[in-house]
Amino acid sequence: MIIVIAGPTAVGKTKLSIELAKRLNGEVINSDSTQVYKEMNIGTAKVTDEEKEGIPHHLFDIKNIDEDYTVYDYQKDARRVIEDILKRGKTPILAGGTGLYIKAALFNYEFKDEDTKYDFSNLSNEEVYNKLKELDPNTDIHINNRKRVERALTYCLNNNDSISNNTKGNELLYDTVFIGLTTDRDFLYKRINMRVDVMVKNGLIDEAKYFYDKNIRSKAVMTPICYKELFDYFDGNNS
Repeated sequence: MIIVIAGPTAVGKTKLSIELAKRLNGEVINSDSTQVYKEMNIGTAKVTDEEKEGIPHHLFDIKNIDEDYTVYDYQKDARRVIEDILKRGKTPILAGGTGLYIKAALFNYEFKDEDTKYDFSNLSNEEVYNKLKELDPNTDIHINNRKRVERALTYCLNNNDSISNNTKGNELLYDTVFIGLTTDRDFLYKRINMRVDVMVKNGLIDEAKYFYDKNIRSKAVMTPICYKELFDYFDGNNS
């Protein structure tokens, strides 16, 4: 059996994954697209060695921040780790907020190894979204969900078809229990604000300044909400 813990930022996925791992002889597998990267620790709220409480964790810190890492890459890595954990008689526990990573790992979601990779970094959210709408007028992806918009546009360009028409990927490959965490919206926002305060106290500004001073503007750094906003602060555009 596989356990999946999903939910919004700061809802408690990490803590629950570790508690379940202790009770169910489990090992945790990262399913957050930002936590696969080394050095991006505070800004991604990556689990610390102390928080792990001795529980094995997989697919954290596996790529350098200047390397590309696709959903297809994650699918291969996650399935390999899942099979290894199951063979050892333990419980794989996927925890994270990247839904497509979870779907790619556990469902018969197909990717092509030869797919062309595209760079949309020079385009605004609106420009990328408009390109997607041209190829997939029925898309229900929100314009501000940059990652999903880019993935859907890449799919269209590689397959001459829209991802909305892709009926594959709906069959679950493993015996899986899904746990979706939620809480009151106002309470969640308070938790997020508190988390940001803790991040700043723990050195978030210095972590972002390191990337800024090194002129690191890779997709890993510029995609998530955190570092690029602080880059604007370092540029003097925000207070």
